[in-house]
Amino acid sequence: MIELKRAYEAATPKDGTRFLVERLWPRGLKKTSLRFDAWVKEVAPSASLRRWFRHDPKKWDEFRHRYFRELDKQIGTWEAILKTAQNSAVTLIYSSHDTEHNNAVALKEYLEAKMRKDAHKRSASTRGSGD
Repeated sequence: MIELKRAYEAATPKDGTRFLVERLWPRGLKKTSLRFDAWVKEVAPSASLRRWFRHDPKKWDEFRHRYFRELDKQIGTWEAILKTAQNSAVTLIYSSHDTEHNNAVALKEYLEAKMRKDAHKRSASTRGSGD
């Protein structure tokens, strides 16, 4: 299970493993005030993609497409998050004010698609093993 939470919201036990998925430290927060288990800077969109997007909802679909291409090329950046999410609760921590159009929303979509694909592969191999 993958959840999302703004960096400015309090941590709770149900958050599970908390991954900060921003390249830059959340503005206005002291490093001692944010609880997270890992800061995965590399999983955030590239600086050029972030500057191009500028949280413009009109660019959302194209942003997701470009970001997913970046993620496809950087498997090592998100693998640990995916493995953790397959076994326990995970919360992706982000700083954007826009709760619908940000890299954490896109990353969650990307990872959940990978989890569904993996589950489908496991199911297919289990069905095929009885033949």
